[in-house]
Amino acid sequence: MAISSFLKRASSYLHGHPACFKALVLVTLSSGSLVAYSDSQSETDKVSLDLNQKEQKKKKVVVLGTGWAGTSFLKDIHVSSYDVQVISPRNYFAFTPLLPSVTCGTVEARSIVEPVRNIIKKRNGEIQFFEAECVKIDAANNKVLCRSNLDQNLGGNGEFSLEYDYLVIAVGAQVNTFDTPGVRENCHFLKEVEDAQKLRDSVIDSFEKAVLPGLSEEERKASLHFVIVGGGPTGVEFAAELHDFIQEDLVAIYPMVKDLVRITLIQSGDHILNTFDDRISSFAEQKFQRDGIEVCTGCRVLGVSEKSLSVKVKSQGEIYSIPHGLVVWSTGVGTRPLVRDFMEQVGQGDRRILATNEWLRVKGSENVYALGDCATIDQRKIMEDILSIFKAADTDNSGTLTVSEFEDVVDDILIRYPQVELYLKSKHLMDVTDLLRDPEGNERESVDIEEFKSVLCLVDSKTKSLPATAQVAAQQGTYLSKCFNRRQQCQEHPEGPRRFSGSGQHHFRPFRYFTFSLCLSYFIMGIIDELARSIQICICICYLSSPINWFHLMWPKRYKHFGKFAPLGGEQAAAELPGDWVSMGHSTQWLWYSVYASKQVSWRTRVLVVSDWARRFVFGRDSSRI
Repeated sequence: MAISSFLKRASSYLHGHPACFKALVLVTLSSGSLVAYSDSQSETDKVSLDLNQKEQKKKKVVVLGTGWAGTSFLKDIHVSSYDVQVISPRNYFAFTPLLPSVTCGTVEARSIVEPVRNIIKKRNGEIQFFEAECVKIDAANNKVLCRSNLDQNLGGNGEFSLEYDYLVIAVGAQVNTFDTPGVRENCHFLKEVEDAQKLRDSVIDSFEKAVLPGLSEEERKASLHFVIVGGGPTGVEFAAELHDFIQEDLVAIYPMVKDLVRITLIQSGDHILNTFDDRISSFAEQKFQRDGIEVCTGCRVLGVSEKSLSVKVKSQGEIYSIPHGLVVWSTGVGTRPLVRDFMEQVGQGDRRILATNEWLRVKGSENVYALGDCATIDQRKIMEDILSIFKAADTDNSGTLTVSEFEDVVDDILIRYPQVELYLKSKHLMDVTDLLRDPEGNERESVDIEEFKSVLCLVDSKTKSLPATAQVAAQQGTYLSKCFNRRQQCQEHPEGPRRFSGSGQHHFRPFRYFTFSLCLSYFIMGIIDELARSIQICICICYLSSPINWFHLMWPKRYKHFGKFAPLGGEQAAAELPGDWVSMGHSTQWLWYSVYASKQVSWRTRVLVVSDWARRFVFGRDSSRI
């Protein structure tokens, strides 16, 4: 018993002192003892068991979609910590902002797509990709049901299911027709690469049909009347691209019908590009008027048939019919059936779009996240937590809140409720503590709960939703991958704001809109960084000297707004830049070229896009229908 007890204590000691253990192994082996060998075997078995357990502990992450959000998530996720599987009906990523250019041959379709497997192969095959469509999310059992879009003659029914520990929904959105009769049957859309290719063929077909013999002039005019419904960025850019295509290329090829071509842009609002600055809207409308593009604002499309569409003028109530040869529908996005069904499962059936919290986790689900156009962040209202905030700040339980007590929780409030910062800027207040001043602007030593409510009651009016754009989706994907990569670390050492409704801190800082005061600096430094990367400056120098990397360290969890572009044709563009800067004209078009080239997903697509632009300048656009 004494020997057994000694061996147990010795074994325990040696496990904690590997250097001593190795020395003893050498001694005992040289003396022919089997005790150290047996202990060495147990140590080897333990290491092997630990490795197996570590491998088994890898959580399964299923990603739905390979758009901007899904691809950004996949590029940055640490696959050493997760078993990642991707489901998408298309095996490529498409640079969707250039789809209008594809419709007219300015850029080829293959130039803006990158195979998904080229993106994930950098992970040494550790990310699995399945070309299929997710048809149902089984939230109760943590499964997704999928169906392959490939030829069913290959064997089997093409259906399968995948289990997940975490699900990332990044399926995007579908075209919103607003249930307008005839839209799906008679209109073109511009959401996918296939839509752009089909639209390009239809434009050429309209011209080929118009030059056929035996047609009346009215029939030729109808065939060459191109109607765009929707005055947003996509509709405006397509109208501009189409105008350039016709004037610079097709007029010379089809001179007999050049005077019969019409382009009409129909917008239900009072102005086109109504999400942009008013100066840009006015500039775009004036340019289109000079170019001969007819802009019909304040009009609503009631129905679309094969040869005409019915339009109602809101101001007059008059309804009239417009003959057309081609209609492009670009009026916004709607929720996909897959997401709609999932919303019913998690108790969001009464909403129009899937809601997430500030950490991109779907409300009503603990292990499902949603990114991009398929979801929206439901920002928490500060008035919902006003009592908890007051109680947390009132450390002496006096029933009143002093300025110093308020300052102790200010940083957490600004992080948790970004609308506070927006409210301060709208009121031109220099400091958050200025909110505690009385109505005359005088400082107060303290405020009670009712006074505290009164000074914050208007803050939630500044709550804003992020736009459904590519840059938002991409940054959400990058943010979520960083959260996944640092999950274990942040569980032990939380970095988020204080939990006012509970104890402790949130594990992560929330995804939030970038502070407006820093937007301009960030944009300028971002352009500098992109130019530096484009000319291949040494990676080490770029990282150490690039201001944008410093900003990533300071604000890694915020949405950074780089501005919005609107190409208007004729080598002119308009841009709304951070800091209330507006730029219009030819120089802005060249800025658009540089930004869009630098934002390509790979050097292959970057070279192809730039070469397509150069080819168009030299040889013009290709008018063949293939």
